[in-house]
Amino acid sequence: MGQQPGDDGRLSEDVDLPDVAPMPEKDLGQPGIYVWLLTFSAGISGLLFGYDTGVISSTLVSINSSLGHPLTTLDKSLITSATALFALLISPVSGVLADSLGRKKVIILADSAFTFGALLQAASFSVPAMIAGRAVVGLAVGAGSFVTPLYIAELSPAPFRGRLLTLNVLFITLGQVVAYIVGWAFVQWGNQDTAWRWMVGLGALPAVVQMVAMLVMPESPRWLVKVGQNGGARRVLSKVFGAGTDNQRTVEGVLKSIETEVREEEEALRGRMRGRRTKGHSWVSSMKDNWGELFRVAGNRRALIIACSLQGLQQLCGFNSLMYFAATIFTIIGFENPTLTALSVALTNFVMTCVALQLIDRIGRRRILLWSIPFMAFGLLLCSVGFYFITLPPNLNADNPSATKAAFETVPLHERYAELLVLISMIIYVGTYALGLGNVPWMQSELFPLSVRSLGSGLSTSTNWGANFVVGLTFLPMMEFLTPALTFLIYSCVCVGGCLLIWWIYPETKGLSLEEVGALLAEGWGVR
Repeated sequence: MGQQPGDDGRLSEDVDLPDVAPMPEKDLGQPGIYVWLLTFSAGISGLLFGYDTGVISSTLVSINSSLGHPLTTLDKSLITSATALFALLISPVSGVLADSLGRKKVIILADSAFTFGALLQAASFSVPAMIAGRAVVGLAVGAGSFVTPLYIAELSPAPFRGRLLTLNVLFITLGQVVAYIVGWAFVQWGNQDTAWRWMVGLGALPAVVQMVAMLVMPESPRWLVKVGQNGGARRVLSKVFGAGTDNQRTVEGVLKSIETEVREEEEALRGRMRGRRTKGHSWVSSMKDNWGELFRVAGNRRALIIACSLQGLQQLCGFNSLMYFAATIFTIIGFENPTLTALSVALTNFVMTCVALQLIDRIGRRRILLWSIPFMAFGLLLCSVGFYFITLPPNLNADNPSATKAAFETVPLHERYAELLVLISMIIYVGTYALGLGNVPWMQSELFPLSVRSLGSGLSTSTNWGANFVVGLTFLPMMEFLTPALTFLIYSCVCVGGCLLIWWIYPETKGLSLEEVGALLAEGWGVR
């Protein structure tokens, strides 16, 4: 192989390899221990994301008057949606930070914000203070939910990328399960006035663990090449692909493809700058050029439409309304232990995400979505039917009299069937969501070329959090003013529309390298 570019841009000596073509990534065996270590270290962000989503469900039914007065529907909506709003605001900024500071440093910054936000919530004695704590956590999960999939995607060999990104989603579902177990345990055995403070405060622990772990983790090799540290990128890739002549040839092949992409993008950028007749290259002009490249280049524009559509659909189908308000829903319809009942939904999400982990790189992203979303729509339709036959209290925010065992036993048999139908339909919906729509949208990074990968991923993550904010803010008012039956029917219709959109515009990216996916979208949608 001879001499290769080093970290300082000059040529550096490297081990000579036989002059043969590099082994394709698709011919690699199983990912090594180093790859799993990287994924697990980064995936703690998913655990934090999931814990935050799940713990608020138990918290809302445990706060009582600890924040000065019983929570109103507006209080609950604002507390819940504050996280999504600030995650929405930080996502585009995270893209800029990830390009300037690196993927690894943004994860560490997110951990710092998560720690502070968790402690601020635990120390809250008013609704505004609680909203502030949720807002800080929103900054953390917004940055973490964007940069962690990006970091994993840029480190993962192509044959395992779907599986490793799904593992990050598995961490999210695990965090939700842990949150419900913690919530149930504190409600059962903790001090009723302070239990919720422990629930939200414990979220700081995984953040501290990840912060320490990421200090010894490497930076993304694609970012290292982008900033001229080619030698560092080679060392990271060598650890990712493993020892051996064949694997080292693969490393050189992957490194060459990254260097070629970066070089072509730099040449195109210089050409555009000359065409502008401007002197110098300011940060503002660089940002304008980056945005222009994202929207003017047809392949980038298609990638953005696909990524934003998937991320928006993931939230507008109403899933996080169940995660945020599952305990509230089961309280309303009369289950004795709503937090424990909600745990069954979270466990379904976790188990089916484990199944998706095994299937995603075999079946493919497109096919698994087209198979699972119709069952999501069916589950939501059944949920709507179940709610139609349930008699609800006039004020959904009030304590439900059927929540006590004695009142529950007086509920007519057909209404108990309806309650069980709601629970079963939610399990069907959540299980099929976990198979496809729960994880595929987070593979957004593979759709974008390196030059706009951070910006495109940041914008699509913003779409996710924008839709999350809308759902979190409107779910309880929709339940109250449109009725639960109509609310879940609307979510079912969203699923049907999303499935049709995926059939038209989302191509299969299974087994393709990040550079090959860009070529797939260059001339069309790549579906056929």
